[in-house]
Amino acid sequence: MSFASLPDVLKGPDLLLHLIVGIGIGRFYFYGVWRTANLIQKRPSAALMSTALRFGLLALALTCTALEGALPLLLTALGLLAARHMALRAAS
Repeated sequence: MSFASLPDVLKGPDLLLHLIVGIGIGRFYFYGVWRTANLIQKRPSAALMSTALRFGLLALALTCTALEGALPLLLTALGLLAARHMALRAAS
């Protein structure tokens, strides 16, 4: 179902859901970055596979979101940026 075909009543909660999903994807992604940084010293090949898996899953999630339209994609990307900010604050 496309975002544009939703009734006006459901567009607000759907947009909020895209923001929350973006934060969740971002938290998973940046946790994977932290884990890969620790893993690269012990097993570089596993770290490379982890990076490829992370990129692939992120590309899949953003592609699926892009099929719903520009606004859901932008909100998901905003959620990713918010998760990045949270990860950097937690690391400092």
